Amino acid sequence: MDYSNNRRIDLHIHSTASDGTFSPKEIVALAERINLAAIAITDHDTIDGSKEVIVAGTPPGLKFLTGVEISAAPSPSFFCSGSFHILGYSFRLDDPLLNQTLSKLQQARENRNPGIIKILNNLGINISIQEVIELAGNGQTGRPHIARLMLEKGFVGSIEEAFDKYLGKGKPAYVDKYRVECGKVIEIIIGAGGIPVLAHPALIEIVNDSRFEDLIVELKEMGLKGIEAYYPEHSKEELSYYLKLAQKHELLITGGTDFHGSLKPDINMGSGRGDFHVPYYLYEDLIKQLR
Repeated sequence: MDYSNNRRIDLHIHSTASDGTFSPKEIVALAERINLAAIAITDHDTIDGSKEVIVAGTPPGLKFLTGVEISAAPSPSFFCSGSFHILGYSFRLDDPLLNQTLSKLQQARENRNPGIIKILNNLGINISIQEVIELAGNGQTGRPHIARLMLEKGFVGSIEEAFDKYLGKGKPAYVDKYRVECGKVIEIIIGAGGIPVLAHPALIEIVNDSRFEDLIVELKEMGLKGIEAYYPEHSKEELSYYLKLAQKHELLITGGTDFHGSLKPDINMGSGRGDFHVPYYLYEDLIKQLR
């Protein structure tokens, strides 16, 4: 008898390949230990974490999907702020256009780091780009690593404070970066054989529900296949709304914790803040879509 439907999954996990604090190997080991049925490593603008897991392999009882979270620019017809990210699942890791696009986005991240450091230095925060690189190790560097360094050196009391006071959008040390237009991101993921999903929709700041539904309709016309309805920051009301919206527009439903390890210490893999649960059948629905 298959008991996997009683188990939970986590399809939104970050590793040391981007801004998580667990290596891909540690993520797989933890997923097995806490009895997850399926996971995806969805690092920001890189698939190095997925590549590492594919090469190393996974335990027999753990399903694994290649994944990525791509920074996208919203459609020109929708003015919105917040985190506009597209998740991609189960794509070909060697797809040339996908890899070229991710390399361009990684370079954009690298290019803005010195500007952020310069502003922080001018504000009296004495950190260097070399310290940030050393902290990141083999992963790509970005604002979370700058925030961690600020915390370690005592300039802030928490990662959240670093973003709230300095690094977040609209704050003194915020520097914007290049993003790929969302329609192009969706096209690239599909072209690589993958499934594009809108990440954490509640973090996209749109004035009302009707406008958000208009956005979903437009994204579906571009090729969007799913909505990340299950997310620790979503309220019960928001979850219900996204589930109904997905059903209405015949979109897949996905979910994950957005696990970052110690970068988000209150979020645990698979269970969020303790009562979060993404059902296994959503993984099965994804697989059916691929077939």
